[in-house]
Amino acid sequence: MTNILFVTAGQAQARRSVSSLRSLIHRGSIEMQAVKVILAYLLTLSIVTTPTSPFSAMAAEPDIASKPLTEAERAAFFAELKPLQDRLAALREAPNVSLDRWADAQIFVKGVVWALDFGPVNDAKSRGLVKYGLAEAQKRVDALAAGQHPWTERRGRSARGFVSEVDGSVQPYCLVIPEGYDPTKPMRLDVVLHGSTPATGIGELLYLEASDAPWAADAPAPSNPFIEVHPMGRLGENSYRFEGETDVFEAIEAVARDYNIDRSRIVLRGSSLGGVGTWALGLKRPDRFAAIGPAAGPVDTIVFSNSPWEHFIRLDPLTPWQKTMLHLVDAVDYAANAQMVPVVAAMGDQDPYYSSHLLIEKTFAEEGLSLTSLVDRGAGHSITAEVMQKQLDLLGELAARGSDPFPKHIRFVTWTLKFSRCRWIEVLGLAEQYQRAEIDARVDDDGSIILAEPKNITRFAIHAPAIPREGGSVTIAGARIPLPALSGGVAQPIVFEKQNGSWSCRGALDAATLTGKRPGLQGPIDDAFARPFLCVRGTGKAWNPAVASWADANLKRFADEWRRHYRGYLPVKDDVEVTVDDVRRSNLILFGDPGSNLWIEKVLPDLPVQWTRDAIQLGAKKYAAADHGVQLINPNPLAGAEGRYVVLNSGHTYHDAELRSSYMVFPRLGDWAVLKVGDNSSAEPAPLVAETVIQSGFFDEAWTMPSSP
Repeated sequence: MTNILFVTAGQAQARRSVSSLRSLIHRGSIEMQAVKVILAYLLTLSIVTTPTSPFSAMAAEPDIASKPLTEAERAAFFAELKPLQDRLAALREAPNVSLDRWADAQIFVKGVVWALDFGPVNDAKSRGLVKYGLAEAQKRVDALAAGQHPWTERRGRSARGFVSEVDGSVQPYCLVIPEGYDPTKPMRLDVVLHGSTPATGIGELLYLEASDAPWAADAPAPSNPFIEVHPMGRLGENSYRFEGETDVFEAIEAVARDYNIDRSRIVLRGSSLGGVGTWALGLKRPDRFAAIGPAAGPVDTIVFSNSPWEHFIRLDPLTPWQKTMLHLVDAVDYAANAQMVPVVAAMGDQDPYYSSHLLIEKTFAEEGLSLTSLVDRGAGHSITAEVMQKQLDLLGELAARGSDPFPKHIRFVTWTLKFSRCRWIEVLGLAEQYQRAEIDARVDDDGSIILAEPKNITRFAIHAPAIPREGGSVTIAGARIPLPALSGGVAQPIVFEKQNGSWSCRGALDAATLTGKRPGLQGPIDDAFARPFLCVRGTGKAWNPAVASWADANLKRFADEWRRHYRGYLPVKDDVEVTVDDVRRSNLILFGDPGSNLWIEKVLPDLPVQWTRDAIQLGAKKYAAADHGVQLINPNPLAGAEGRYVVLNSGHTYHDAELRSSYMVFPRLGDWAVLKVGDNSSAEPAPLVAETVIQSGFFDEAWTMPSSP
């Protein structure tokens, strides 16, 4: 069932050419300015480069005259930075400056701050990056103060920014506007995900310099018939998961606020880590894209981690709950959704990850689907320009058709209510999370809906435009389901639920009371950080000192990891400062115990845990409260907090070591965990916490502890 196109690679010749180019540079026979223009042109064409490509190797060569930044230099940089920060603070409140335009300037200031705080600023290149960031910030601040933003009128590449709803941080993205863009006509948008990039302090400035390409200002804008957006996605190795995914979709919306985007012609593509993200986002959100084009991107965790690369850390034996969590992250489990979004995949047959490519081909065949697969003969972990162009051509053909907003047949597979929607079908309840769920629905010629028996699904909704007209019908597994009369003649989404083995219509979605696990409130712990959240620090007297130190250490580790890996300041308030609006708009991440944190005391009666001064009880098991802590996620039971989570004593369940390797970034705990706490009394702000996981697991679909956790 696989349509395999073998493409002869000119990779060896390309590498020889680049090798010659590098030799000319070292001999001083070619101007570096010319090299930069060449590379800018290649970037404009979206030629794929990865950490193993010769272009990346050339860029990574150390500066011969490297030396640490002196305190005098650091002070001078901060002296130049401070007035820019002050002016931007004032511009944030200016009525004639939009939040997006403010973010366009703030990204350069932020890049300088991260570089100076985390470095390394220790050679001529990194010093030049800081100077570049300050200079670009100055230009944009001056322009905004004058009521102007000339970069938005530019054709070609430019660096832009948006303010993230997740944590209020400013996140950059690269925008490429073709010469022929006409704002009166909707245009295709290509979302291009970048490859693996270490989360160094200067990473943001490197990204901004490549995005804004000031040294290629004279290069012509591309003639592509589409706009490109390159989300930074928090940089680092987060694999575009959780808040990394949120950033991608926020970048799309930022572009749509400024440009006329054809929503039916959004294409997702990327290479290496970007290929991982393309597979995952495209197959889990199949109604968001007209087509997806992953290149050199693995699709799973286990096969990928066993790739024959010596620097890979083999996964330790996984716990049962960690194995379960792979169904949340692995794209291969969602392969059936390629029926709803076409895929053009590319990979070199000498790529160490090629076994993962064979796995997705095999899975497509098992699902009865065809995969357009461009196999780059002789290529390693980078595809050649020829294959890239072939992939772009095929994606262009698919994008020209556009996605169908009202497909008459939907086959949708999910393993979690986090990924619950495909066009006019929305899954609202599962019999069991992280088990395969499938729904197959068709629209008949008369507008009636016919569904096969949904698998592992207890509740779903039908949305417009598929809602049956007056006199229409819905048939599930051969049984016709009586429908309520339409209220006021207005078609509203309608809910169907299975109880005692039979399906029935529960009426309009707006009027339905959804309980238990549901979309947006399904866990696990790490899901809380993909939407707006607020960490709440307890200020009262803790019941047990060891647990108080442990909770405080967890909060410090989370703040440290968030700043370095997720490029933002962790949102934190003391418990006495939390407002009604905070409860309404944010997931509350509570640190402490019922004695120290007044919000833990408030929510505890409605959580599936009992916690006293002496004991913590989850289900039938009790643990000594003096040296045990609990981490969990649950819907927030407080008035006004509908649709929000509450989390106890946990940031991400994967930490610094995992965040340095993309394939290691998956939840290490489920919905809850009990931990034995060690000695965390040291005041050192180390990113390590003395703790041992005793047990972890998942609440059932009613958010209660199952009898056999």
